Amino acid sequence: MTTLVFGHKSPDTDSTGSPLIWAWYLNEVKGVDAKAVLLGEPNTEALFMLDRWEQTKPEIISELAPGQRCVIVDTNNPAELPSAINDADVVQIIDHHKLVGGLETKGPIDITIRPLACTATIMYDLMGDDTARMPKEIKALALSCILSDTLEFRSPTTTDHDVDVAKTLAKELGLSIPDYAAEMFAAKSDVSAFSDAELLRMDSKEYEVGGKSFRVSVLETTAPKIVLDRKDSLMSSMPKVAEEDGVDQVLLFIVDILKEEATLLVPNDLVKTVAEKSFATAVSGDTVVLPGIMSRKKQIIPNLAL
Repeated sequence: MTTLVFGHKSPDTDSTGSPLIWAWYLNEVKGVDAKAVLLGEPNTEALFMLDRWEQTKPEIISELAPGQRCVIVDTNNPAELPSAINDADVVQIIDHHKLVGGLETKGPIDITIRPLACTATIMYDLMGDDTARMPKEIKALALSCILSDTLEFRSPTTTDHDVDVAKTLAKELGLSIPDYAAEMFAAKSDVSAFSDAELLRMDSKEYEVGGKSFRVSVLETTAPKIVLDRKDSLMSSMPKVAEEDGVDQVLLFIVDILKEEATLLVPNDLVKTVAEKSFATAVSGDTVVLPGIMSRKKQIIPNLAL
């Protein structure tokens, strides 16, 4: 049986690139029949990465057959996975997020969860000496994942090891990290073709806080004005998206990569309360700027309060 390798729903660069990296490793090094798949449409940066390195976009799936062998990467949260995940045969998890719980497996499995900024960094470590066998395009996917998840080392999730691995890969590829990262972030910032609902779901995860459920959406950009110019329309679209997704509220954080700050849209009193209690700030309008806030994993989710 083919082993499917996939990340979370609403795939970003790491959840698009890491399945391809690990499927390559399983196929070419371990001799395991493996296939990378996605659980949704990749964002614009991930699509740029695939095009730049001539990689075919993996098949998008929504369901898993009972007993399907699979490897989960870049998440361990059942809410971010197919509804029938506990009926599948999960054989491995590789992740860099907090342990959520709720997954049930058919037997003992190989789990690696490390406090690094990127799944691809962990994969690089797990491969050991076999990294020497990585072809150019696989190295490039790994570098792309690391630069994306660390926001070119600006994110507080960045570790020295992530930086070292990225620099090693860039040197081997003959790439300038600042130049390549600028290309990636330009692609990430081009969201003009997406509807409001697509933007609100593009890079989002569901969390519960104080008895309320939230879709926490993050848009990382070097051109925040493009998104902020659509502020009224985005806020008007939030109730329908929340209803369709079965959550109480959508929280949209627009992260300015260059200024290293986030702007939270504040459409109602619920979000105002969340903003003031979570980030020790005062909200007077329909937006609030949060200096230094760049990471959903390390700075937003842990601080959310009602």
